[in-house]
Amino acid sequence: MASDYKIIFEKDSVYIHTGHTDSCDDLLAGKVYLVQKAEGVFLEWRAEEKVYSLDGNSDYEWISTTVSFKADKGSENESVNVKQESRRKHNISFNILDLNSFKRSANTHTWAYLIFIMKDGTTYPALHFHGGGSKALLKEMERFVHLKRSTTDGRLYIVQEHDPEILSKSLDELQLLDTQGDLVTKFMRDPYSTTMGGFSKVTNFLRDTLLQAEAPLDRPTDELAEILNDDIPGMEINHQDEPGFELITKTKLPPRPDVKRSDPLTAQEWSKYMDRDGRVKDVEDLKKAIFRGGVESSIRIEVWKFLLNYYSWDSTYKSRTEERKKKVDDYFRMKLQWKTISAEQERRFSLLKERKGLIDKDVSRTDRNHKFFTGDKNPNLQVLYDILMTYCMYNFDLGYVQGMSDLLSPILVVMENEVDAFWCFVGFMEMVCDNFEMDQMGMKTQLAQTHTLMQFVDPDLCSYLEGHDSGNFYFCFRWLLIMFKREFTFPDIMRLWEVMWTEQPCKNFHLLICLAILDTEKTTLIENKFGFTEILKHINDMCFCIDLLSTLKKAEGMYLQLKACKKVPQAVKDILGFGGSASNSNSSSGKSTPANTPTNSVSNVKMQLPLKSASKVKENGTTTAAANGSAPGTAGTTPDDSSIEILPDVDTQIW
Repeated sequence: MASDYKIIFEKDSVYIHTGHTDSCDDLLAGKVYLVQKAEGVFLEWRAEEKVYSLDGNSDYEWISTTVSFKADKGSENESVNVKQESRRKHNISFNILDLNSFKRSANTHTWAYLIFIMKDGTTYPALHFHGGGSKALLKEMERFVHLKRSTTDGRLYIVQEHDPEILSKSLDELQLLDTQGDLVTKFMRDPYSTTMGGFSKVTNFLRDTLLQAEAPLDRPTDELAEILNDDIPGMEINHQDEPGFELITKTKLPPRPDVKRSDPLTAQEWSKYMDRDGRVKDVEDLKKAIFRGGVESSIRIEVWKFLLNYYSWDSTYKSRTEERKKKVDDYFRMKLQWKTISAEQERRFSLLKERKGLIDKDVSRTDRNHKFFTGDKNPNLQVLYDILMTYCMYNFDLGYVQGMSDLLSPILVVMENEVDAFWCFVGFMEMVCDNFEMDQMGMKTQLAQTHTLMQFVDPDLCSYLEGHDSGNFYFCFRWLLIMFKREFTFPDIMRLWEVMWTEQPCKNFHLLICLAILDTEKTTLIENKFGFTEILKHINDMCFCIDLLSTLKKAEGMYLQLKACKKVPQAVKDILGFGGSASNSNSSSGKSTPANTPTNSVSNVKMQLPLKSASKVKENGTTTAAANGSAPGTAGTTPDDSSIEILPDVDTQIW
């Protein structure tokens, strides 16, 4: 540390989990500091400069080895420098007065971790205290900031400004410390005073806290209604003609059931679903088993081919052998088509040239931290490139759009075969191809459907988002475009995708996953008072920090909750496919909008969905989006290992 720093607190063995794989190489060791500077008190985390091997000894050969080749001795020092530079980019430093809140790990977690959230919405990666010390750090921080635990989320702590007068005034006005009396009795005795006194911390039922006013309230009725609505977000204030009464009502859903997940499908269980000819028996039962727990990694290479329509469920061992031979021939025939185009032909084939440029650019930055794609000379990068180019020959109309490389990457890792990966990718693209259409209707429909579901499942959060310029759910764009690929770790996204590919337990289950993630972040968004910009930044910074198991449980719980509800709006039924209602909405990409789905909340807003494709080329050869309503300009720059440009320049500047 610099000599002019005063170190208030320091703790080693504090890790950042980069989360790309389960590899130990994704655990970045470092130290956390609380430092007094001239500008104020800063919290800093710095990665250790030296990298250690698994046995604790310095081993530069270990860190420079990739899955496909081993670096020679002459390149060791260069590789080490690159590795250390990569680690330094994760360093953290912020003034604690810019801190808005932080989250602690659950008590059930093996070790404690802290996630710091800034006032501008920036969310730093979790700091994992493998050797303890998180409580000591927070105790030191409390010397400089006042921390208040959230009343709705025990893991969330809000940083409050030190202003005793404002705090005292707010307590006096709201009478939050008055806990005397029985609410129901008081209401029956004097409904006017009881109601006009205000309610505090009301959820689904009236609690036992009555807020009595010391003096009659002279505020206008509209102002009072606004105060009550702020205290109870999402509640409806119904003003009745009879003076003295106001009813606070809220649509009540059945209790959300607790859901238990199952273990992954094993090889032995998988074999039991096959008859002696190789046909899959009880397909629906098998899909339910996969939905409950996914499949073991050892059989993914086989099971995914059925889930992605590489093979039909009723195919036999013999027919699959014949089918694969045909697919091999078809693949290399299409590959030969673009491989044999001469430079002279390509000069007059601007569309192909543009697609090649986009693919080359995206391949160079797709999942480069994953060991399967590590290293500039990795042959797997060429395979990734060849598959995407061949897909352009397979689907001339769609061609290549940024984001497709993200969808292909895990499939190639599992299949480890160019032909098999290609045809599985084709099956996946059939499910989500509308996400990449330049008219943007596939994405707009899903955003509108997410809004419709949120309105019914959680009107409080929906109201908050609408009131903060986020009612179009634009922050979900990346989730939906590439099916959460950038939000979960590599092992988790494999599990999530195979669960969603079963199309269980309903249509558009991926939209309930969106709601489940937002439900987890609800308290953070509301209690931090995040606006449009902060919401975008917070959601963007959540990648690799979302717990898959709890998310799947919550999403399935929402499904069961809606299924048990007797009064589900028809629009919700159409989206989820309840009751066999006639709907043409696609189960994964929203191919068309259900008749009763209120899409105006999204489609009427001028949305610049940054789907960047080579399908339109300007005179100067640069790419331009052909999206309806898109403003001039190019999409913003993304991280080096990203293949998606999420927001236009005007928005990405906030990052």
